[in-house]
Amino acid sequence: MKNLELYLHIPFCRKKCSYCDFLSAPATDEVQQRYVMQMIQEIRTVSKLYADYEVVTVFIGGGTPSILDAALVNSLLEQLYHDFHILPDAEITMECNPGTLDAGRLRAYKTSGINRLSMGMQSADDRELEMLGRIHTHEQSVSNYMLARDMGFENINIDIISSLPGQKLQDYEYTLHEILKLQPEHISAYSLIIEEGTPFYERFGQAEKLREIGKQQLLLPSEEEERGMYTLTKELLKSEGYQRYEISNYAREGFECRHNIGYWTRKDYLGIGLGAASFIGNVRFSNGSDLNEYLAECFSLEENEHREGFSSKWHIHRECLDTDAQMEEFMFLGLRMMCGVIAKDFYQQFSKSMEDVYEDVLDKQLKQNLIKKTAHGYCLTDYGIDLSNYVMAQYLLG
Repeated sequence: MKNLELYLHIPFCRKKCSYCDFLSAPATDEVQQRYVMQMIQEIRTVSKLYADYEVVTVFIGGGTPSILDAALVNSLLEQLYHDFHILPDAEITMECNPGTLDAGRLRAYKTSGINRLSMGMQSADDRELEMLGRIHTHEQSVSNYMLARDMGFENINIDIISSLPGQKLQDYEYTLHEILKLQPEHISAYSLIIEEGTPFYERFGQAEKLREIGKQQLLLPSEEEERGMYTLTKELLKSEGYQRYEISNYAREGFECRHNIGYWTRKDYLGIGLGAASFIGNVRFSNGSDLNEYLAECFSLEENEHREGFSSKWHIHRECLDTDAQMEEFMFLGLRMMCGVIAKDFYQQFSKSMEDVYEDVLDKQLKQNLIKKTAHGYCLTDYGIDLSNYVMAQYLLG
């Protein structure tokens, strides 16, 4: 049987954060219940196309999935187990925000089969949390985390964000030390991106543009300060026993996120819910992003919808990747991993060597110390990670 990863999108949150451009918004309990019932219908429908797949990971993301009533989460998991072949050792992750958790919810998650939590703490500074628009304090974050431990969760990720407006190196160092006191198995450390269409863009968009072209601005950390936070993250987490396995992700041995590794290595995944994206057999497609349309959808399959990467009326943006696009993705997704890209895997997929396709780019980046050769292929250098967007762009063909 083939392997499959599942992603379930819960597009609801108690309050939209000021920096967030994800597909999410507040909703009433009634809308949340109707939405979950629609997801269950979608699961019943699309699962018929994947009878020959084994599910190796499930990721419930959002939004804030943990605002759902625990009974709704349980209903989703029950339907997944009923309709998909989920392996006994599957990694099943639930995103949770501090301020939405309690003992009842956590106990229900554990009973439902969830074995990994991803908690969006973001900062240990209450002033920074308020500026970000978070609904919790750091004290609540710690309390929720300890409650999850008490409920038996032994695999927890914590998300943190650096390069916040007005943030200094010592501010971020404080957050790192406070998070390390908790000893999570996994830490995702992201640098803030000022996304268009967010309140942060209205406040800090101009400062971001000035920073990008090297001009002085006072609202955001400078490029030098941002680099200092990046270096501190890498060095401090390494000293505490966390292995960096992807540009922004660190884990204790054996606790790397299997779901995300599957994404970076182009494994098949199926998205369920509003706006959820899928990648099956080198075909990318996604659900529509209009909530009212999703709630009104009558999920059904036509007779010809039995192949990989099928196209249905509720799937949009369907793209069948040609060989060039597949090779591009292999390189710029794979290079995000610290182990880099594997030459043997490239040849097995494309019947060409990396050097056949990318000889000039590889030679140039080796000379520029952006990448280095490994025993199995190529990976980014520390300098290459600093310039990763530039590096990845060089692997676009044509």
